[in-house]
Amino acid sequence: MGSSSKKKKEKQKDFKKATLKVGKAKGKPENFTDTSFKSKAIVLNQQSLTIHAPTSTTQFTHHISLLSSKSDSQRRDALGHLATSISARPVHSPLPQPVSVILPTLLPLILDANTGVRTHLLKLFRVLPAADIRDHVPQLLPYIRAGMTHLAADIRVSAVETLSWLVAVAGSAVVSCAGGWIKTLNCFLSVLGWHTEESAKWSANRASFGKSGSKGAPMMKVVTVLAEFLAAGVGAPREDLETGDSIDPFPLGPTRVHMVPDTAAPYAYLNLFGQPRDEEGEMYETWEDRYRVFAHRFLPALQRGLENARQEGGEMGRASSGASKVLKEAVAYGQGIV
Repeated sequence: MGSSSKKKKEKQKDFKKATLKVGKAKGKPENFTDTSFKSKAIVLNQQSLTIHAPTSTTQFTHHISLLSSKSDSQRRDALGHLATSISARPVHSPLPQPVSVILPTLLPLILDANTGVRTHLLKLFRVLPAADIRDHVPQLLPYIRAGMTHLAADIRVSAVETLSWLVAVAGSAVVSCAGGWIKTLNCFLSVLGWHTEESAKWSANRASFGKSGSKGAPMMKVVTVLAEFLAAGVGAPREDLETGDSIDPFPLGPTRVHMVPDTAAPYAYLNLFGQPRDEEGEMYETWEDRYRVFAHRFLPALQRGLENARQEGGEMGRASSGASKVLKEAVAYGQGIV
């Protein structure tokens, strides 16, 4: 009986109405936090609040730091901002940061795996002042040659396009700097598969650009840039003939050899404080020096390769005609040298 009455009382509790006491507040929960206090200021660690916008130089420096980001989109957007800032600056005004500060961060991006990053990098290169680039050609070429012999086909094409830009803005500096002539020619022969004994060590066989249906455009681009490079190195030196020493009237004579050099390192060819160079790392500053080593080591291989390209016909044959024309002019001009 006791058990039965206990169960009835428990059931009645469910239907019993609670009586509310007027003026009594509801109890606070256990995790209640009192927020009734007031403060005159809120201090946030590692954050600066200012009413002044950052200067253009500060923003430029910030975007340079973003080039080392692991995010592809951040690197791409940072390159776009830098290119826009440089192209939008007033004419003849200095860069927000000198080229010597910008280049060390830009050079590794030549080998970047993201196509958009490399495309924006080339756009940034094209808006940089050409006069400032000429003094930094020895720093640019090793990265370009590494890209030309890269395992990824798209990186090789981007590196060739970068070399085309560099030849356009600083052709004479490219072919006359240390290693700029022989090493770059070896890279071209490696990519095209027109190997000599020296260039074979750069890669075992031709750097493939894919199936025959998709490799035409990249190979045509390589041959076109090869023609530009050869024209800068061993093309008929018409400018030298037009501005030769013979036009200076007597008694001035060869005044150019007595003028102050206009290059950043006019005596770099002496290699006074550098490591001893081999033939590949030498500087070939004159047309005659470049043609001698070219005719001895590269001319037969290039002639064979261009003839085979001409026989293929189509776009490849038309692209090879420009390089063949440069070779014919060089051979005709250098008959009495070799």
